Amino acid sequence: MLKDGTIRQQTPTIHPVREEFRIGHVHYKVTDFGGHEIARKIWTDYFDKAQGIVFFVDAMDKFRFSEVKRELDNLLIDERLADIPILILGNKIDLQGSANEDTMRKQLGLFDTSGKEGNPVEKGRRPLEIFMCSVVRRQGYGDGFKWLSNYL
Repeated sequence: MLKDGTIRQQTPTIHPVREEFRIGHVHYKVTDFGGHEIARKIWTDYFDKAQGIVFFVDAMDKFRFSEVKRELDNLLIDERLADIPILILGNKIDLQGSANEDTMRKQLGLFDTSGKEGNPVEKGRRPLEIFMCSVVRRQGYGDGFKWLSNYL
């Protein structure tokens, strides 16, 4: 349920979806694989081509935060992605009862991130940051993609 009392159902990604869009001066070509278990098995097939990762987290699905943390940790320790910036988007903040940024940071163990300013990071440190967003309301994710563009 949205904070204004209306109900909106979002459809999970079933099959990979490719999109192209521009934010600022950066042209993005993205593939949304979804996060369901079968989709996670093919993520590694695309690591060699990745220049950045956008990792969506359902801020309403608090029961799956431990599973999300496990999958994110697997990405963070994979040597093939050592220099790849990772943008974490906590989605569905428009829904009543969704986790806030502090809760999501705590649950995912994201205490030492790069900072939202998009400043250069020290050598050997991966750019990593979390932004809260609502895809339905079209808010928050633009700031995240602008942050990501600093590292592409």
